[in-house]
Amino acid sequence: MDLIKSLFVSASGLKAQNGRMRIIAENIANASSTAKSPDEEPYRRKIPTFKSQFDKELGATKVELGKVAKDNSDFKSTYMPGHPAADDNGYVLQPNVNTLIETTDMREAQRSYEANLNVIESTRRMLQRTIDILKA
Repeated sequence: MDLIKSLFVSASGLKAQNGRMRIIAENIANASSTAKSPDEEPYRRKIPTFKSQFDKELGATKVELGKVAKDNSDFKSTYMPGHPAADDNGYVLQPNVNTLIETTDMREAQRSYEANLNVIESTRRMLQRTIDILKA
């Protein structure tokens, strides 16, 4: 039944967006963290990716969280001469996390999550109506 397939496809979307939000939350949590010493790198932003997976048993394509990529953009540098991770010139490398971008990505992930949840709720109501009609 196609309604059951839509439940499973939407559930895979929920799971993928949940993983995406977890990665974004990790980025935001580490936006201010620095390295412990001058020769170490600070936290590097992670980027979630998605992949489609055809489920033969279900007969539908589902979405999954793919590999987590590293953002290779440059680190920011801040003048903090007393910091333990400061280099010889007094600069400390900061993570390459932009909280504005992360907040925007989080909002988008939240909306995608809600859209999948709405599909599940609508499908559940349609299945319940079908059962009610069959009972009558």
